[in-house]
Amino acid sequence: MKGQLSWEHQPPRLILRGELDRETLLPLWNQRLTLMTGVNTVDVAGLERVDSAGLAMLVHLRELAEQGGGSLSVTGMTDRLSTLIALYNLQDIIPVN
Repeated sequence: MKGQLSWEHQPPRLILRGELDRETLLPLWNQRLTLMTGVNTVDVAGLERVDSAGLAMLVHLRELAEQGGGSLSVTGMTDRLSTLIALYNLQDIIPVN
């Protein structure tokens, strides 16, 4: 699965697997509006790698949920993703539990 991103749309959950980076996120970006319908949780436990572009995508998904009047939680966060969030000082936007 290296170099690939896959997902399962199981409202109210969107499950991401693989790598969420600038090389793999375009298909997710293109389907984001449809995929976020009815979703209030993004499960990132299956992500092996997230770069700054992937982190920006997670921030955008959260904004989409808020624009729709809801909220979005990110679950299954790895230590590496938590560190990336802290490095960009995004803890208020994507809480690290």
